[in-house]
Amino acid sequence: MALFLQIMFTEFIAEMGDKTQLMLVAMTSRFKLKDIILGTAAAILVLNGIAVLAGGLVSQFVPTWLIRLIAAAAFLYFAATSLKKDDEEEEEAKEKGSFAFAPLTVFSTFFVAELGDKTQLTAITFGANEGLNAALTVWLACSVGLFAADIIGMLIGYLLKSKTPDGLLNKLAFCIFSVYGIVTLRQGLMLLLGEDDSRVLLITAAAAVLFVCLCAWYYFSQKKKSE
Repeated sequence: MALFLQIMFTEFIAEMGDKTQLMLVAMTSRFKLKDIILGTAAAILVLNGIAVLAGGLVSQFVPTWLIRLIAAAAFLYFAATSLKKDDEEEEEAKEKGSFAFAPLTVFSTFFVAELGDKTQLTAITFGANEGLNAALTVWLACSVGLFAADIIGMLIGYLLKSKTPDGLLNKLAFCIFSVYGIVTLRQGLMLLLGEDDSRVLLITAAAAVLFVCLCAWYYFSQKKKSE
């Protein structure tokens, strides 16, 4: 029991203020609470299972720069889709039918964003130190600690959603996802090209400008269409 509490508390502290916690706040503008909980819980269980049982195989066989670039693309995609109005999303959901893939979308985004993060490294460390005999305890403790920290983010997001004017949380989500997308893109390029390579800043700046221009065009075209 002492080991369980130790690991759970360590994982909880490691996740507080992390990018995935803020990401879940942003996701509340697009998904229902039950979808976020389901997708996040599934991603946490799978990620910690990989970390504890595989002992870091993902980081050995998948280049870190590729993980960062995939995460950047995911962040920027969600930034762009955050520009949609709530009524447009509801209409699209009706057209697609009653079965929605929101939990799967949350799962995929959280999974990619959390790969290689300090919380996963924490799980890998505990898994290596305690061995396979304590794998179940480590897996459950890491999962509970991580989810407890992330649910705080979800509750904050829904509190903001009920207290803020329509559309404000969507704009906040756009800003959060955009910043993390550009920062993560820069991290991936630095790992791929080298920290001192001048192309990193050039490519990052060009991608940021292009992304902002495309989002501005999309936003004003949707606004004009609604009028």
